[in-house]
Amino acid sequence: MWPGRCPASSSSTSCTTTPWAARRPSPRRPSPPRPSRPPPRRCLRSSSSRASPRERRRSPTYAAAPTETDPNESRRPRMTTELIQLLTPEGRRVHHPEYAVDPSAAELRGLHRDMVLARRLDAEAVTLQRQGELALWPSLLGQEAAQIGSARALRPEDHAFPSYREHGVALVRNLDPAHLLSLFRGASNGSWDPAENNFHLYTLVIGSQALHATGYAMGVAKDGGDTAVIGYFGDGATSQGDVAEAFTFGAVYDAPIVFFCQNNQWAISEPTERQMRAPLYRRAAGFGFPGVRVDGNDVLACLAVTRAALDHVRTGSGPMLVEAYTYRMGAHTTSDDPTRYRDEAEVEEWRAKDPILRLRRLLEREGHTDEAWFAALDEEAETLARRVREIVRTMPDPDPSVMFENVYADGHALVDEERAGFAAYQESFVDAGRSN
Repeated sequence: MWPGRCPASSSSTSCTTTPWAARRPSPRRPSPPRPSRPPPRRCLRSSSSRASPRERRRSPTYAAAPTETDPNESRRPRMTTELIQLLTPEGRRVHHPEYAVDPSAAELRGLHRDMVLARRLDAEAVTLQRQGELALWPSLLGQEAAQIGSARALRPEDHAFPSYREHGVALVRNLDPAHLLSLFRGASNGSWDPAENNFHLYTLVIGSQALHATGYAMGVAKDGGDTAVIGYFGDGATSQGDVAEAFTFGAVYDAPIVFFCQNNQWAISEPTERQMRAPLYRRAAGFGFPGVRVDGNDVLACLAVTRAALDHVRTGSGPMLVEAYTYRMGAHTTSDDPTRYRDEAEVEEWRAKDPILRLRRLLEREGHTDEAWFAALDEEAETLARRVREIVRTMPDPDPSVMFENVYADGHALVDEERAGFAAYQESFVDAGRSN
C-alpha cells in the first residue's frame, strides 16, 4: 500500500479516514547497486540449440549446481553429478572410483537368475490378467536391474517398504508369489506378515509408503543398532506431498533410510519433463542430504550404489536418495495403453539397454556359464510360471463377510451392526431359493 493512497481506491486521492493518509511520502533513497547475476545453469549440450523434451529425458548428465559450505560435509557423501554405471549395455565392465563391486561368478549368476525369474513371473501375471484371472497387474518389465540390485544390497535385518510394482524385491526377500497374486485377484488386502521377511505390504496410494518407511526408520534409530530401511517409489510419487514430508522428517531426524526412486520416465502418461525441470536426485540437496543417480538398467551399479547408500545411513549420517534412471518398457498397469502417449522409437531405444541381456553378455564374455546353464534357468522360469497359473486358478474366493474384520483393533458396535445387516441380506437370497 503506497503512502497517501486510500486502501479502498486505486486513485491517488488522499484518504482522510486513515491516520496515515496525511503523511508525506519520504524522499526516495538511492537503491544499492544490484549484484551481478551468475549465468544460468544449462544442460551439458551445445548452446546453439535447445533440447527437446524427449532429449532432456534421454540425457542423464547435467551440470553441477552450486553448493554452499555445509558443516556436516565431512560426514556426507559427495553429491554426484553423473550417471553411475558399472556395466555397459554391451556387457563390458566400467570402473568407478567411488562405487566398486566385484561379485563372484556365483553371485553374477544369482543376479541373472533373479532377474529372469522376476520377468517370467511378471509376464505370466500380465497374461493371467488378460484372461480375466486377475483384476489388475502393474508390470515391472525393464526395471528388473533396479529392483534386484537394490534388494540384493539389503541385509536380512533391513526393512523394505514397497509401492505396488516391486515384485522382484519380493522374490529376493523370499515372499511367496501367491501373496502378490491374491492381492491383485481381489482375494486379500495383502496376506503376508511383514515381520517374516521384513518386506512390508504393497501400498497403492501413491507416495504414502515413503512416510511409513521414514517413520519406521526413525523408530529403528531410537532402538539402536545398525538396521537400515529402504523405501521404494517412482518418479511420479515425487510430486506428492507425502514424499516431500518424508524427506523433511528423514533429514531432520537423521533417519537411517534410503529413498530409492525408480525413475522409469513416465508417471502413467505424464513424462518426467512435466513433473520436474532439474534432475530428480538433486532434490535431496534441498532437504539437506545427498543424492545420486545410477543406471537403473545396470544391476551391478544398482547393487554397488545401494549398498554404499545403506552403509551411509547406518552410521547415523541421515538419509540418502538413489535415483535409478530406468525405463518402463510395458504399460503402467494392465488398464493402460502406452501407445497412446509415447513413440515406439523411444521404446526400441531402451530395449537395446535391456538389463538382463547386458548381464548375460558379461557372463558369456567372462566364461562364467554356458548354454546348458541358461537352458536350465529357462526351465526353472517355466516351472515358476506353471506354479503361478495353478495358484491363481485354484485360489478360493474369500467370504464377503471378511470385509468387516480388522476395521478396528477392538471392534466397534456400528461395524457389528453392519455385519449383521449384511448377513441378513445374504440370507435373504437363500430363503428366496428355498421358496422357489
